[in-house]
Amino acid sequence: MNVLEEGTTLTLDFAKLQKVAETKQAVVPAVLQHADTKEVLFIGYVNQFALQETQKTRRAVLWSTSRNELWRKGETSGDVLDLVEIRVNCEQNSLLYIVRPRKGGVCHTKDASGQTRVGCYYRRTSGAGGELEFV
Repeated sequence: MNVLEEGTTLTLDFAKLQKVAETKQAVVPAVLQHADTKEVLFIGYVNQFALQETQKTRRAVLWSTSRNELWRKGETSGDVLDLVEIRVNCEQNSLLYIVRPRKGGVCHTKDASGQTRVGCYYRRTSGAGGELEFV
């Protein structure tokens, strides 16, 4: 079991943005939201090339900060996210990708039945003690 992804202890990566900055890749955060349910699916990062590819292909394309490469969502998993619309925030330092999944899953993790999760926000904090519970 991957304790970070399946555990019930809050272990936030407060150094994530520092790690992203260390890659020297010019990126902005992108929130991915389901077009129909309005659920926030996950947050990724986009560089200029990923944005251009997203606009050209009408599929969610991001920049993988962990692999330091272009990430065409669904290319290996089959969990493709078709683009409906891109919105830009007021300060033009983040994006909102409004997307529609082609099939049920979005997250790279799987639920107890072995199915790809429909979103990455599948746990909530359950108090000040740092415990998590599945929703």
